Amino acid sequence: MTYGEIIAIGEFRALWMAQGLSLLGDQLSRVALSVLVFQRTESPLATASVYALTYLPPIIGGPLLSALADRHARRHIMIVCDLLRALLVALMAIPGTPFAALCALVFCVVLLSAPFSAARAALLPEILEGDRYVVGSALQNMTNQGAQMLGFALGGALIMGMGPYRALALDAATYLASALILVSGIRRRPAPVRDDTASPSMWTMTRAGTRLVFGDGRLRTLVMFAWLCGFYVLPEGIATPYAATLTDDPERISFVAGLLMAAMPTGTVVGAFLFGRYVTPSSRLRLMGWLAMLTCAPLIACAVRPPLVVVLVLWFLSGVGGAYQLAANAAFVQCVPAERRALAFGLVHSGLLASQGVGILVGGAAADRLGPEVVVALAGAAGLLLAAALAVLWVRSRQEIIEMARTETSA
Repeated sequence: MTYGEIIAIGEFRALWMAQGLSLLGDQLSRVALSVLVFQRTESPLATASVYALTYLPPIIGGPLLSALADRHARRHIMIVCDLLRALLVALMAIPGTPFAALCALVFCVVLLSAPFSAARAALLPEILEGDRYVVGSALQNMTNQGAQMLGFALGGALIMGMGPYRALALDAATYLASALILVSGIRRRPAPVRDDTASPSMWTMTRAGTRLVFGDGRLRTLVMFAWLCGFYVLPEGIATPYAATLTDDPERISFVAGLLMAAMPTGTVVGAFLFGRYVTPSSRLRLMGWLAMLTCAPLIACAVRPPLVVVLVLWFLSGVGGAYQLAANAAFVQCVPAERRALAFGLVHSGLLASQGVGILVGGAAADRLGPEVVVALAGAAGLLLAAALAVLWVRSRQEIIEMARTETSA
């Protein structure tokens, strides 16, 4: 099954295009908000706080709102979420919106991404079956990274030309376009059939997932590898204050910030392609610790305050190292029983978002006192120490997982 054959399926094409538009708008709004807040406050802490708000709400929305996609028609949930987000972002685009209101609107917009994503994930297997689902999922994952690169890179240039408020208005238009594509391209389906058995409480599910994930030494190590991203994602949250140190022209800050934000996702796409295409499964597991250290090590060089081109190269290399997450994810799937994977992944994903949001928030507070270059270097040093410790722990358990992978391959 090829990518072209998958794209030829009308409903998937609509779902894919709607996803791409929403993601592109999300990244554009992140750059616009970062620039807008920094222009108002000139505070790295305030800038990082608003950026962190784009990571933290799904921690709440995941367990509380995702169940809506099992109670109502999934197409309907996606359309309503798109329309509500368009309205909220349009309010953000009104010049002079108070800072507190801006933060509240950002929180609500990102919160709505939880039921939207859950509905989309549940709808995809209904549209694609068998190998088509695997290929479609891979295409959506590549779309995520591509939209992130384009949104950050083009966002800076667009904001420099049209300003942050018009950029936010454009973001609202992408949500409206996404809703229109869903209305015209996805057929109506009834709400999923619900059984009468009582579902466990959120606390019960969280406690069971915690025992599953942290009761196994292999899974504990793999979870810490996933949460390591809190260190190397931190620079994105203070990219605008960092950009202000790299250019003397205030009108170019948004453009430079967009380049900085795009550097890591670009490296991740390149690294994932090379890692997945040219490295064997067992070699991926052996290289995982080294690549994890690569995600953090280049950031330390920011302490010497290099020029823009060098910073872009350093952040790009950090993104290349992020390809280790492919191996960590595959190993996690092998170690978790099939009937418990959703619960385990839900817990890890919440912690993943929390580590990124908290890391960005702490980085912004530290950048107020120390400067963005020093904070990025400190994050790289701390992440490198943790990655090295995890690499040592990983050596003890990776051979068992390698043997499991070989057994499955031979079978």
